Amino acid sequence: MELAVGASESAMRSLLGKLGSLLAQEYTLISGVRSEIQYMNNELSSMHAFLRKLGRAAAAGAAHDEQTKDWIEQVRDVAYDIEDCVDDFAHRLGRQPRGEGVTANLLRAWYTITTLLARRDIASRIIDLKNRAQEVGERRTRYGVQDPKEESETVSGIKSKSSVPPHPYATDHLQPPALKLVGTTEPVGQEDAIAEHGKWLTESEGGVRVLAIVGFGGLGKTTMALALQRRFGEKFDSRAWVQASQKLNLESLLRGILKQVMPQQDPEGKGGTGTSDGHADGIEGLNKKQLKEKLKEQLKEKYYFLFVDDVWSVSSWQDIWQSLPINQNGSIVVTTRFKSVANACCRRQEHIYMLKPLPPVESTKLFFERVHDPMPEKFKETKDEIIRKCGGLPLALVAVAGLLARRNLTEESQWETVKKSLNSELDKNLSPEGVTQILNLCYNDLPADHKNCLLYLSIFPKGCSINRKRLIRRWISEGFIAEKDGKTVEEVAEDSFNELISRNIVRPVEHSTNGKVKTCQVHDMILEYIVSKSSEENFITVVGGHWLTPTPSNKVRRLSLHNSNPEDVKEKIENMNLSHVRSLTVFENLHHLPSYSFKSVILQVLDLEGCKNINNKQLDKIFKMFQLKYLSLRNTYTKKLPSQIGRLQYLETLDIRDTNVTELPSSVGRLQKMVHLLGGSKSTHLALRFTEDIAKMTALQTLLGIEIGRGSTPDIGSMHNLTKLKKLSIYSLGDTHNNNSKYDELLPTIEHLSGYSLKSLAIDDGFTGFLNSMDDLSSPPKYLLSLDLSGKLFHVPKWIKELETLEKLTLSLTSLRTDGLQVLSQLPKLFSLTFSISAKGQDGTIVEILQKNRMDSGGKIFVPADGFASLKLLRLSAPVMPLLSFLEGAMPELQRLEIQFRLSEGAYGLENLASLRQVYLRVSQKASKATEVKVSDIRSSVSMHQKKPIIVVDQYYE
Repeated sequence: MELAVGASESAMRSLLGKLGSLLAQEYTLISGVRSEIQYMNNELSSMHAFLRKLGRAAAAGAAHDEQTKDWIEQVRDVAYDIEDCVDDFAHRLGRQPRGEGVTANLLRAWYTITTLLARRDIASRIIDLKNRAQEVGERRTRYGVQDPKEESETVSGIKSKSSVPPHPYATDHLQPPALKLVGTTEPVGQEDAIAEHGKWLTESEGGVRVLAIVGFGGLGKTTMALALQRRFGEKFDSRAWVQASQKLNLESLLRGILKQVMPQQDPEGKGGTGTSDGHADGIEGLNKKQLKEKLKEQLKEKYYFLFVDDVWSVSSWQDIWQSLPINQNGSIVVTTRFKSVANACCRRQEHIYMLKPLPPVESTKLFFERVHDPMPEKFKETKDEIIRKCGGLPLALVAVAGLLARRNLTEESQWETVKKSLNSELDKNLSPEGVTQILNLCYNDLPADHKNCLLYLSIFPKGCSINRKRLIRRWISEGFIAEKDGKTVEEVAEDSFNELISRNIVRPVEHSTNGKVKTCQVHDMILEYIVSKSSEENFITVVGGHWLTPTPSNKVRRLSLHNSNPEDVKEKIENMNLSHVRSLTVFENLHHLPSYSFKSVILQVLDLEGCKNINNKQLDKIFKMFQLKYLSLRNTYTKKLPSQIGRLQYLETLDIRDTNVTELPSSVGRLQKMVHLLGGSKSTHLALRFTEDIAKMTALQTLLGIEIGRGSTPDIGSMHNLTKLKKLSIYSLGDTHNNNSKYDELLPTIEHLSGYSLKSLAIDDGFTGFLNSMDDLSSPPKYLLSLDLSGKLFHVPKWIKELETLEKLTLSLTSLRTDGLQVLSQLPKLFSLTFSISAKGQDGTIVEILQKNRMDSGGKIFVPADGFASLKLLRLSAPVMPLLSFLEGAMPELQRLEIQFRLSEGAYGLENLASLRQVYLRVSQKASKATEVKVSDIRSSVSMHQKKPIIVVDQYYE
């Protein structure tokens, strides 16, 4: 119910803004309907205010009756239909010519004649919609939809306790999650089982071993399997993790395995853990038989580890098993909710591990890992009752802990209310109904706008890692986020994301090198819950997903097409009304999407990331969708964008990363609302040519992947117009021999932008020597938070010590020296530091840098005993790594150390890194036996650390 309130509020907020703008533009209105538009604006404003009251009442525990629910749905639908009409108005009629004189009069006369039929049609629609709005308003009174003040009490006069009472949601309490790098969830109470089964899985005898982990949803099956992979995965030559689904798509699953077990290269040469998907293109077109053959060929004589998550049926397992090279030496871990599936997987019962609910001690431990505030001893009995009601189910414990963690835990009333609200009997019988009751409790505690943000996650497939920035930009484009409390929409969206993380509703998967959450994931049972809720309220329609959902009986507003169940997609799409779709997301391919779907002119969000079969005709149709605010063609085969891109006057985000687009049409200069232009490819170093037309998009805040210096390069000084730019990433500086003057202009441009909004700067000079000229900056970019310099630098820039706000620093092709580390150690807020020399660069330059590196350092690098007060991540990457020595007291906050090399002189003093939690070594497949000895020495050094950090050794291909 509360969803309908939140969704209606979002729709109403967007619509009222458009109606107000339309009324202000008197010259565009159709004769005779101005009063109708004014009436709709007034009526809907009153409805909006009433909806907000209903939302507050629902949060306080008021239960709305069926009449109220139905009325809210009608409000939402009429708001959407009116907005469709207003947008169609703008598309079909455009702007009436203005001005005075004979020419202006002739143009207006021509406009009147050519738009006559359209104006009559729209006038008729506006009158009909005005009548609908009037009827909906009158229906509220006619059918007894009462003021929410009267509904906040039950019949007996006692306040409803079916949900937690509200507490103030001022933004000052929304503290972002602590910056961190090691956010992996470890299973509670499974240490002995992990050690025992891990030992069996890694035995070197021939044949394939299968371990089945069985248990109710939310018990931690996936968490345990991932822990096995983390702790024992390095013993295997190849590793892969794939998810099955309720209706298995075997081809998709096999492709997922192949993408992970085929040789991976380091695309950026920065020692990161990312993998290139350059091999993926060669397997996209393979059929099932070819995929099986390719997989058997790839795993031939390989010692492999395969994790297949959430297998639903015996037949699904048999299909998977018959597709694998079962005669080879490997280990497979399967998770399932069903004992029958486990029996089919394993020959012996001892290789079936039945997960059970956590005992009270372990439940309490997990609960208080998430509730960090001290709890007064007098609340102990209440606390114990809350934990007992969670039934030892980790998902329930974490969710309720997240609910409590956002409250004042010194007040007994907060604990008591949660205890009384938990009517679940999970402690006696694990059941989906009991989990749903707990999830309802957590969901109802969210404000309306946060509910929309959570339910929006049902767009993404089961097991999908969701990029934070992608999600936030989509929220904004959908109209879920509004400025408040003096914060921008981006800041408010970040607050909403952090709230979901802090409540444990969404879990972090990967952290960026600045410590923020980079990707997140939704637990299967929570995702099933929000998919069902979204479907019920026609908020989001998911087709072809893991769970089968009914075909909506009314208009589809937001559509997400998954590839887990292709047959379901084809069947349902044919029976849907797609003319009112405002948001369309397609995963993997467009095969089942009818061509007429791209005729929708009201589409605002179109996300085709990863779709490989977009053709030119579809592109032409896409760039006629004049209402688009968000368009992603990332990781598609797109080569060129149509010239009519300039018509997309509302476009705010254009993501063309990892495509073959190197130049934009000149009409992009008309896109005055563009905020994020994301281009180029880090893996291929393909860049998007900077033009004066790009410089005309003065609202830009993010400009990624550009090239300066190729061909008839524009005046770089035009970039001075981009004073709102927060993030600038230059992938290429082109040909220095013909454009030296252009680079002379780049320095003052950087100085100029740094004086405004610039917070993140990345430059790859491609061995041009430009970076050395940066020593001459007269006004360093003092307020940068992130700096990434890739080029031939023999020392860190002199001015870098002045960057007191810098949090993230990456220096590629820079000589690693003790004196350089001494300078950087004084940066007070530096969170992550990366030194990288890629073996894929120009050989002569690499050799020169390595030789100078060794000469200047004497073959040894000493990490100083003081400084680096905030550093938590250190990444070092080079073909030849000099001897590293960490002095006592060095890097006191360092959590994660990553080293990538072909040849290493070793690393000493790791036991001196007081906060170290993870060591990640990436060793070239070309490494010698001597290097293997050094790796063994590093292992020994890590084992001496008092906190016993996790060490992972991986292999990369050159």
